[in-house]
Amino acid sequence: MDQLDIVIVGAGLSGLAASIQCALSGHRVTVLESAKELAEIGAGLQLTPNCTRLLQRWGVYETMKGPVEPKTCTVYNYKGKVLAHEDDFGKNIRRKYNAPFSDSHRVDLQQALAKRASDLGVDLALNTRVVELDFGTHEGDKATVTTSTGTKYTADLIIGADGLWSACRSIALGRKDAPLPTGDLAFRIVLNIEQITDPKLKDMVQNAGVRFWVGPDAHVVAYSMRGGTVYNIVLLVPDDLPESVARMEGSTDEMRGLFEGWDPVLTQFLDCVDQVDKWKLMHRPEMKSWINQHSNLVLIGDACHPMLPYLAQGANSSIEDGAVLGLVLASPHFSSRAQLPQALQLFQKLRKARGEAIVRETFKQRHDFHLRDGPEQEERDALFASQLGKEIVGAFPSRWTCPEVQPWLYGYDAYKEVEDALRERGASL
Repeated sequence: MDQLDIVIVGAGLSGLAASIQCALSGHRVTVLESAKELAEIGAGLQLTPNCTRLLQRWGVYETMKGPVEPKTCTVYNYKGKVLAHEDDFGKNIRRKYNAPFSDSHRVDLQQALAKRASDLGVDLALNTRVVELDFGTHEGDKATVTTSTGTKYTADLIIGADGLWSACRSIALGRKDAPLPTGDLAFRIVLNIEQITDPKLKDMVQNAGVRFWVGPDAHVVAYSMRGGTVYNIVLLVPDDLPESVARMEGSTDEMRGLFEGWDPVLTQFLDCVDQVDKWKLMHRPEMKSWINQHSNLVLIGDACHPMLPYLAQGANSSIEDGAVLGLVLASPHFSSRAQLPQALQLFQKLRKARGEAIVRETFKQRHDFHLRDGPEQEERDALFASQLGKEIVGAFPSRWTCPEVQPWLYGYDAYKEVEDALRERGASL
């Protein structure tokens, strides 16, 4: 097999996942990351079975710091009334999908992925900012990546995994291509258990469950991580940030004011908060292609399909991307650099429709969780009530336990997806 020289721009979750699977497939991989360290940017992640089965297969999951499998999943209305509830949620997920649903801190996963990549021989260069990409003039040409220090890397394939504000995307399109506001923002909160003094609240954190509060134009998700020592709360509300501001420190008074009159359990948690960040939630229009015309650049993750966090699939889907991309470049079906265009087209065929369908589903979840009081909200709550305490049947307003959406999201197996596609093609690209 021809061993490819692969340069990945970005050491986020998609880039590190791609680096692991590309290395396992036998290629030389370099990851270039502009950050000086893999630090605690962001907050919690909900890792669903479509991702955790990959992390287990790669030997990453067991090395992560304190992932928590929630015992319950509950949806409350904003006044605190239970709309939906599932006991033994984590056990049920394992039984149905043979992989865990777990809550983790983003940096814990990122560092575990980086360690596995390093063990596989991936070269990870931090504090390295890419400023120029040269794709050559013809399909099959090698590409050149230039950094801010003038260092050049030659690659058979560049993987643009540089996130929402992807420079690779703009370079490939030949124009500045900024993401678009969704109209929502997130207050992201991480509480250490020591900050929570009320025994009842502390017990909620230590007896882990996923909790949602849904209300007019807003909703909240909260869950435990790091072995039940940390509580992650995300408040999703209308965006009031200036157009040019993507993230800023938030006001705790403003935050608490937005949720005045909501469930006292939630507002008690918010009283424990001493600092909070505001993040503008952005999206992008669908791209015609994730692959450049020379077939030596492919975009993955948030660079091509950023997602609202309303189904927790941004990270999970990005890791799927990295796995599928590495798998289509594995022998015996991939043996020659000349097959790269076909391999990339297969990757895109397998991933683009799913990624974009998940994006659309997140907007549907936002709609169902953000209904203002009125006839549509009453109809939604009646549907919730009709299924409470029963096995859910049919379409359901919370896709987290919806029997139509959950299997499609969580049952996805990247390895099987590639195997089936190759079997259909007679194991050839």
